[in-house]
Amino acid sequence: MVESRIERGDKIESERRSYISSRALSAAAFAHAVRSHWAIENNLHWTLDVTSTRISRVYARHGAKNMAVVRHFALNLVRQATDKRSIKRRRKRASWDPEYLLQILGPLRC
Repeated sequence: MVESRIERGDKIESERRSYISSRALSAAAFAHAVRSHWAIENNLHWTLDVTSTRISRVYARHGAKNMAVVRHFALNLVRQATDKRSIKRRRKRASWDPEYLLQILGPLRC
């Protein structure tokens, strides 16, 4: 279990979160594992939120889940590009430049 306490001005909030693990860990190792997990999770969601500026209106049946898979797939392809552009700039350039898009899709082309 992890108990967090956040103090903002005069207001104090506390929260408890429980975790299950098959390994016996020291408190320091457990804290590191929890922080690592949330760092990855927060980075992914932040990147998806910032780089996906359009609001999706796909609600019917499995559309939202399917589009989430497509977005993750596209984001992973853009991340693998070896240039020094930001993810947002890579996505923009791929939408404008067919040659750059083909470069990103490289190994996927048949």
